[in-house]
Amino acid sequence: MVTKRSLFYWIKQSNIKLQILLVVIILVTVAARVFPLEMQKRIVNEAISLKRLDLLYMYCAGFIGSVLLASLLKYAINVIQTYIGEVALARMRRELYAHVMTLPLSFFRKSSPGTVIACIVQELSSAGEFVGQAVAVPVTNVLTLLAFGGYLFVLNPMLAGLSFALYPLLIYILPKLQRRTNNWNKERVDGTRVLSSKINETITGIHEVHGNGSYKIENRKFAKFVQHLFRVRIIWTLYRQGVKVLNNLFQNMGPFILFLVGGYLAIKGRFDLGALVAFLSAYEKIYDPWRELMDFYQIYQDAITRYSKTMDYFDIEPEFKIDPDEVRDPIDLQGVIDVKNLVFEVEGGIRLLNGIDLHLDHGQHLAVVGFSGSGKSTLAQCIGQLYKYTGGNVTLDELEVEDMAKSDVIHNIGIVAQEPFIFDGSIKENLLYGLESDFPADIPRDDSGEVEDKSKLPSLDRMIEVLQQVGIFQDVLRFGLNTVLADDKHELKEKLIAIRTTFQRDHGPDLADYLEFFRENKYLDYSSVAANITFGNPNEERFRLENLPTNEFFLRFLDTAQLKMPLLTLGVELARSTVDILGSLPPDAVFFEQSPIGSEELEEYKELVGQLKKRRLNDLTDSEKQKFLALGLRFQSGVHKMVALPEFLEHMILEAREQFKRLVEEEIPGAFSFYQKSSYIDSQSILDNILFGKAKTEQHQVQDRINQSIVMLLIEEDLLETIAGIGMQFRVGTKGDRLSGGQKQKLAIGRSFIKEPPVLIMDEATSALDNRSQSRIQNLIENKWKGRSTLISVVHRLDIIKNFDKVAVMKAGKIVESGHYDDLMQKKGMLYELVHGNRVQ
Repeated sequence: MVTKRSLFYWIKQSNIKLQILLVVIILVTVAARVFPLEMQKRIVNEAISLKRLDLLYMYCAGFIGSVLLASLLKYAINVIQTYIGEVALARMRRELYAHVMTLPLSFFRKSSPGTVIACIVQELSSAGEFVGQAVAVPVTNVLTLLAFGGYLFVLNPMLAGLSFALYPLLIYILPKLQRRTNNWNKERVDGTRVLSSKINETITGIHEVHGNGSYKIENRKFAKFVQHLFRVRIIWTLYRQGVKVLNNLFQNMGPFILFLVGGYLAIKGRFDLGALVAFLSAYEKIYDPWRELMDFYQIYQDAITRYSKTMDYFDIEPEFKIDPDEVRDPIDLQGVIDVKNLVFEVEGGIRLLNGIDLHLDHGQHLAVVGFSGSGKSTLAQCIGQLYKYTGGNVTLDELEVEDMAKSDVIHNIGIVAQEPFIFDGSIKENLLYGLESDFPADIPRDDSGEVEDKSKLPSLDRMIEVLQQVGIFQDVLRFGLNTVLADDKHELKEKLIAIRTTFQRDHGPDLADYLEFFRENKYLDYSSVAANITFGNPNEERFRLENLPTNEFFLRFLDTAQLKMPLLTLGVELARSTVDILGSLPPDAVFFEQSPIGSEELEEYKELVGQLKKRRLNDLTDSEKQKFLALGLRFQSGVHKMVALPEFLEHMILEAREQFKRLVEEEIPGAFSFYQKSSYIDSQSILDNILFGKAKTEQHQVQDRINQSIVMLLIEEDLLETIAGIGMQFRVGTKGDRLSGGQKQKLAIGRSFIKEPPVLIMDEATSALDNRSQSRIQNLIENKWKGRSTLISVVHRLDIIKNFDKVAVMKAGKIVESGHYDDLMQKKGMLYELVHGNRVQ
């Protein structure tokens, strides 16, 4: 198990060839670092003393050459050790994460997500850094110390002995200080982890803090943790800085001895000047490997502390075997469930389940009902191997669930939780999530993670069938229709252009009251003035409607087309009418539906209209004129009924349309995708391209009718599956936040249904669905799954349990009565009381 491995295990597992290469490079590097010292001595004693320029040039070349070589080799060492460390870190994280995934659910109830994240992402970083340096740093610096020390003894044994006399004292004192530093560092790491956990807990429960007004309580708790961490960090810093100060003191004591003794020897003629220079230089450099060794020791202590604490934190055995002992495919079960004297006990001796007995034959359906806290969900989770029961037996086809490998259980059981989790990814990835466990770990995948052998996956028809069954297919189809196609989908785009023509021919007359199709020579009443001028979709941000009033290119065109003043006048008229009609009404959006002015803009335009009573339009500032121009450009004659578009202005706009297109194509080609009936608009969605127009209203009935017409065409053109496939690539966002609660629950149900497992466990799986969707799922279960899959359904709505084969009523961790619905109602026992007494479940 990964948590049992020592930090040195990862060093042994590193690439041996790279480590050998590293040692070879280190040996050459050490030689290259010593060579300049000899060159210094010879430059002084030979080149300068003898005044030989040739020797000066030669020795200087040797000096700079060896310095450059040493620098390049040092860079190579750093690159290799970084690579080794990152490989080890990546493997540590992968293997620890894989272990964490197998830990019991009880572990995650006690551990905050923030702590788990910090351990895997942050705490292991120092361990990876240490593994990378474990060979390179000590070997490099020990060899460098020996080489420099040996060179010093060659130069002058007595002086070398004096120089090293301080080191035994340093070696004695520093480790003691370092141990204290490390102990307080452990306290610091623990304190930081506790503080992070506290913050995570408070933020997670912030609704309770606000609900109870417990700000002072939480502030007191937090202040206590902060004060403790403050004290620990101060003491840790004092010891850490003490180590640094002591190092610096010893570093500066050495040169003092050298200058005193070496200077005396040089003055007496017993030590030549070149040797003294080389000696001083070597002694100065000898501290570098010593300092690096001390830093390495600190990295080691930090790494071993963090690594040990992290591995100890996760040192918990999985409750169940993940894979079977022998290599084989998962077993296929019928789905016969036997529960005998089942007990589930938590800390404190509290029994959430106490002596449960239950039997279900293959294909039977059981509804579990009862009071809140009666153990309904706990029973379902014990049968599904989510919790390890503490007593009794649960068997599937006479196999003890507790002893089964997880891979066998998940192959045979589909589980839908009350609050299902949807992962970041596509609809398709989430739909097939429950099947991933059936794929071998080494199955070939493409760059996006998709399984290359599509025969291993359900067919597109099967996926669409499941999406239709659970009631999310229309949403998926809508996602597909709202997709902007990639540039390389040329064949599909041609087909969609053909559908556009068919749509307008076959459905245009019937939908004329609801849709306004784009016509090159016709003014569009339900599009803005700006859209009528540009008659295309902008591909650049500066040409979006909100940016046109300040766009220099567009303003220059309006001047050329003599449109600026008429549009300014239109904007003024719109502002005056809105202020006159709506100025005294409350700022409710419903009153502003027929005005291009939003309720939040009313006060601003009141001020502007007031300015017009004092000044002429031409006397307004550019900023004020832009506000009125924006109104004119937003105006939709079919929607904003309080002002009529002058006929002359409509003609001017139509005349300007072709001029604008010609000017854009000449000066800034590609800035717009202009509307042409025979061309696909790359910047717009599939739906917009098929419609090639705009809906006159956003009423749901109208949208549904338009969508039904498009779906019929897609079916006729054999493109429905293609669009649905595109819709299944819709990215659902983090935790599925781009989906509604109902969509997430339907997708989770589909995730289990597509597995077609012999056992289905549904824990209030339809609680987030409306009545119609709940009935749809219930009918599907009764008609498709009865007799095929054994079902255990924890139910919160008692009106849907009549057709279950069995009903189990739970109270205080026990099944107090069990049987068919009609039989239990005739007994007028607990179920009767729940149904007629409206008791909280």
